Amino acid sequence: MSFRDRMSYGDYLGLDAVLSAQHPRSAAHDEMLFIIQHQTSELWMKLALHEMDAARGLIAAGDLQPAFKMLARVARIMEQLNSAWDVLRTMTPSDYTDFRAALGESSGFQSWQYRMIEFVAGNRNMAMIGPHEHRPDLAGALRSEAARPSLYDVVLGRLAVAGFDVAPRSRLDCPHQPEAAVIAAWERVYRDPRTHWELYELAEKLMDFEDYFRRWRFNHVTTVERVIGFKRGTGGTGGVSYLRRMLEAVLFPDLWQVRTQL
Repeated sequence: MSFRDRMSYGDYLGLDAVLSAQHPRSAAHDEMLFIIQHQTSELWMKLALHEMDAARGLIAAGDLQPAFKMLARVARIMEQLNSAWDVLRTMTPSDYTDFRAALGESSGFQSWQYRMIEFVAGNRNMAMIGPHEHRPDLAGALRSEAARPSLYDVVLGRLAVAGFDVAPRSRLDCPHQPEAAVIAAWERVYRDPRTHWELYELAEKLMDFEDYFRRWRFNHVTTVERVIGFKRGTGGTGGVSYLRRMLEAVLFPDLWQVRTQL
């Protein structure tokens, strides 16, 4: 039973660092909940980015089958993040008020990993790098990502390889906008899935991901409104009003619009 000279569970997982990373700044009981909720969310986002980047590489290389598993995992990660809001919603407005001042100007919209998920997927708003300019390493990573083909860009590349009339984007550092030629290509895929099965399955994997991603953002809005109402966010945003605007962002617009064509 001795692990003095052997790898133990805690050693492998680095649990000393993980479990000592919570530093409440007040005496409020619920601040620990708030910290752990956001730390665990960041860990799940780290895994989502790991899977998305690997899937992008495989799709670009035309190796779609293993990419499907990775994209399915990303959707399950988003489902996990959705479930976490249920725990945070046990915190009442009174509970949050006890420690809100301790947050200073920190806010979830400053999460660089969340922004990176959007950038990798293809929703690239360069103005949102602003909150990370005080960290040149993070701002630089986001700019580097914006110069690369996004996950959706490489998916459109597979449509082109398959013979569809889809041209690469001239600019990579902006959100995807619906394009008639791309919508027409996806319409052909959806009208004849047996002929285009891999592309059809790839499209549905992206839809699964964005479906859960939208639910996560909606649950975020609902939780914030339940806890702070319409107060301004700690980071200076409009709070609920800002989050509601974010609900309008679409990662894969062609795939949503093609449903109207079918």
